[in-house]
Amino acid sequence: MTAPTTRADRAARTVSVPDEELRLRRELAAVYRLVAHFRMTDLIFTHISVRLPGPEQHFLINPYGLLFEEITASNLVKIDLSGRAVEETLHPVNPAGFVIHSAVHAARPDAHCVLHTHTRAGCAVAAQEQGLLPVNQISMEFHGRIGYHDYEGVALNLAEQQRLVADLGGHPALILRNHGLLTVGETPAQAFLRMYYLDKACEIQLSAQSGGARLTLPPSGVCERTARQLSGEDDESDLQDEQGYALAWSALLRLVERIAPDHRD
Repeated sequence: MTAPTTRADRAARTVSVPDEELRLRRELAAVYRLVAHFRMTDLIFTHISVRLPGPEQHFLINPYGLLFEEITASNLVKIDLSGRAVEETLHPVNPAGFVIHSAVHAARPDAHCVLHTHTRAGCAVAAQEQGLLPVNQISMEFHGRIGYHDYEGVALNLAEQQRLVADLGGHPALILRNHGLLTVGETPAQAFLRMYYLDKACEIQLSAQSGGARLTLPPSGVCERTARQLSGEDDESDLQDEQGYALAWSALLRLVERIAPDHRD
């Protein structure tokens, strides 16, 4: 199968894409570039998917074989819930790579975006028996709000999907033991910000453990209050910050425009 490859062809295709799909394509391409910029990639492996509006249950995902720094709005592949391309594309699709994503999308209507990584810090914490610890304020966003899924081998078996979504439950994040990290979001922006801070929490934990000193962990009640504050569930604090994440995302979009303006193509 063939697909448009020239800038003119891409522009022509863009005109025919509904406005909402084009917006999602550009936002998802921006997330791919940010994941590359912050060194959270694993060559061509791992995926970020987003659900498109409409009853068809169609999704956008990276073309198999491209580095995240090569992803653009127009070369994202549109697939169905089984991971098969529903439009012509030059690039192969990795249905096996969508096993995890399709399970989460199907089980969680709010999970419009699913982001999965194999970062060094994330994989290291995923190998620790105690999982993510409330070592720092950043990690407390996930206190009582993260699932754990035991390793069953490379995710190639559909039977694993039911167990995976049960372990994720209603949480915004999942640690796949001996494997990596996963976050979900109502938007690509939300999924990315959750992953950015989950991965940073893992980095901080490893740094804190590397000194060999005994760790000081806050009481559970403090962790829970902090989690409510950071997850937008808090209605008890004297002050509220309802703009922080939106402002952070705007700043990240400005960064993408500077470092990878072609993501919009």
